[in-house]
Amino acid sequence: MAFEFTDTNFQESALDSDKLVVVDFWAEWCGPCRMISPIIDELSKEYEGKAVIGKVNVDTNAEVATKYGVRSIPTIILLKNGEVIEKHVGATTKAVLEEKMAAHL
Repeated sequence: MAFEFTDTNFQESALDSDKLVVVDFWAEWCGPCRMISPIIDELSKEYEGKAVIGKVNVDTNAEVATKYGVRSIPTIILLKNGEVIEKHVGATTKAVLEEKMAAHL
């Protein structure tokens, strides 16, 4: 299961991490979000120890979503040293995400 980022733990778990961080902004009611959820879960297992991969529920964590200008979901951002290095809006494939991640690992 992917890590659950929240407004409360985002600074410590994402921004202060020395690893690549992949954040999936999603909501329960979002069909495309449910489509990529298993991909995010798989990546979190496969990249354990190499990257922090998790999800932010925009319905319950509006502060983080607002900070990153998330207007459409799913939105996936990659962070390195607390800075956004990639942003993808909309559903995508595992291969595309792995390619984006590989460029920064």
